Amino acid sequence: MPSIYDAIKADHDDHRQLLEKIADTEGDSKARQEAWNTFYRDVKSHAAAEEETFYSKLISETWGQDAARHSVHEHQQLDDLLEELNEKDMSSSGWMTRFKTLRHDYEHHIDEEEDEVFTRAKKVIGEEHNEDFGKRFEERKKEERKLIDEKREDSLED
Repeated sequence: MPSIYDAIKADHDDHRQLLEKIADTEGDSKARQEAWNTFYRDVKSHAAAEEETFYSKLISETWGQDAARHSVHEHQQLDDLLEELNEKDMSSSGWMTRFKTLRHDYEHHIDEEEDEVFTRAKKVIGEEHNEDFGKRFEERKKEERKLIDEKREDSLED
């Protein structure tokens, strides 16, 4: 079982590749649709699982609260961009403009997470618990993937 850090980093690496793949597509092509759908669903489940397993632990320490809150706030901003892009016509020039914003913001977020947040988290999550948190993260991510459409429907009703 991977550690929590390895599990999150592996997702980030996959997301970086998907962002590159999407950027290399054009219009409302099948390649763009497939890459976007994979990215959208994986980032949504990743962020929810991360908040529930990783950030919930980090926020339990006073000195970790700012980092956790900042990252969760960025998750919300990124989620708003994901939803906006999911509703927008992929063949419009506006879609790629917003995608570039999403890509920039997301890459900044994951770099910050890997460089700064992981350092703080290692003071809260002892090495002996890294694999337990990794396992919980992976399990929660699978559950969250099943809930994406349901949560989206609830959000649209609000």
